[in-house]
Amino acid sequence: MYAVMKTGGKQYKVCPEDIIKVEKLDVEPGDKLEIKEVTLLEKDGELLFGKPYVNGASIKAEVLRHGKNRKQVVFFYRHKTTYKRKKGHRQNHTEIKINSIQLEA
Repeated sequence: MYAVMKTGGKQYKVCPEDIIKVEKLDVEPGDKLEIKEVTLLEKDGELLFGKPYVNGASIKAEVLRHGKNRKQVVFFYRHKTTYKRKKGHRQNHTEIKINSIQLEA
């Protein structure tokens, strides 16, 4: 069983017991989380597509920790003008563990 969920403007394919990093969420580490924005669900070889979300589907997850991703280097350069600029960016993320995927019939 797997599902495709949407959070933080991105979609993630998840299975039970997966640990994924998503955009930062306003929840404390150790808290339980329920995600209702499930766009696709596979159960027993049958695919359920949502319009836009699957009715009755939810994903139960647990927040493990907050952190920052690796640094992304942004380099600006204009030739013949000696213009160079180097910037860095580290995006905040939340690490969550998927406990279960449920479909209420």
